[in-house]
Amino acid sequence: MEKIIYILAIESSCDDTSAAVLRDGVLLSNVTASQAVHEAYGGVVPELASRAHQQNVVPVVDQAIKQAGIRKEMLSAVAFTRGPGLMGSLLVGVSFAKGFARSLDIPMIDVNHLQGHVLAHFIKESEDDHSAPPLPFLCLLVSGGNSQIVKVNAYNDMEVLGQTIDDAAGEAIDKCSKVMGLGYPGGPIIDRLARQGNPHAYQFSEPHIPGLDYSFSGLKTSFLYNLRDWVKEDPDFVEHHKEDLAASLEYTIVDILMKKLKLAVKQTGIKHVAVAGGVSANNGLRNAFHDHAKRYGWTIYIPKFSYTTDNAAMIGITGYFKYLDHDFCSIDKPAFSKVTFQ
Repeated sequence: MEKIIYILAIESSCDDTSAAVLRDGVLLSNVTASQAVHEAYGGVVPELASRAHQQNVVPVVDQAIKQAGIRKEMLSAVAFTRGPGLMGSLLVGVSFAKGFARSLDIPMIDVNHLQGHVLAHFIKESEDDHSAPPLPFLCLLVSGGNSQIVKVNAYNDMEVLGQTIDDAAGEAIDKCSKVMGLGYPGGPIIDRLARQGNPHAYQFSEPHIPGLDYSFSGLKTSFLYNLRDWVKEDPDFVEHHKEDLAASLEYTIVDILMKKLKLAVKQTGIKHVAVAGGVSANNGLRNAFHDHAKRYGWTIYIPKFSYTTDNAAMIGITGYFKYLDHDFCSIDKPAFSKVTFQ
């Protein structure tokens, strides 16, 4: 009789503390504690984030194991996010994972956070869940910190075809939301307002970057300067036009993303196209994916909303694949903050 593989996964790269349990690659539980404390500051405060992780990690792991209906002694390995992310936040998850794995004398599996986002498409909620994209496929990875087009050849073989040379798409949205005085995080606010606005009301400059790389700093500057001029003429301009501003901003960002993705499809000939990361929850981007699928014959893969943001389920499925390959990590491996697929 084959041994059942239970993986406990821990994700703590930014401001969400998350733990999940998988049995033979099937998700049993996925528990996340979010931190509202950062809203007052208009962005994540690293010191506050790491303190909140220290408070949350034990109850979140406890709930994940209880909801999975198992005992901790049944676990086969502990998978954890080693990076990239905020160093203080990562250290809490990494340190807990090391101590927990050692106490149970089970292997540790280090997971790259970006790889986890891409592999969120392989999370299975039941044995007969076959919704994962076939290999190879292209994945547009868009979040607050990353914007990349990735060619996925295997779970452990990912090639970055293009990426942002400055700001990420999510970062641009958050900063423009902040400039408008709409609050943080900006993504959900802009998304909600954009649904009620005219996407062609205002035009903002789109950068002309060769190849498959992105740039969003020019768009952000264009938005800022235009807004400053409009507010000079009408101090209540944002309040009167926030829906149209949000819709036009979202349209421009989605247009930049999709033009490059369309070029990547043309260059590679791969028509299985996925989206991942926090910005993949955006309705404008999801609609653009459906539009391109109809227009260009793409087969698209869009994750459930619960798997778009930082979550331990994506770390768990990556950990499960690595477990099958006996790709474990030693206890002396440190966390890393730099954005990389290595």
